[in-house]
Amino acid sequence: MYKQILEGIKGVELYPILSLVIFVAFFIILGIWVVKARKSYINKMSRMPLEDDVTEERNNNDEKE
Repeated sequence: MYKQILEGIKGVELYPILSLVIFVAFFIILGIWVVKARKSYINKMSRMPLEDDVTEERNNNDEKE
């Protein structure tokens, strides 16, 4: 049943090719970004989940004063 529906759509063979190209392009671009990203930025982002909210509040209060 599905095969008959898909056969009726003109240009349906382009959809899997297009989706594969988008998928591969995304991961190539992501890989290039990872290689070119600054070490300081990567280290900063990796430490973010481990930081205390208390430490951030203290820093914000110190900046206000």
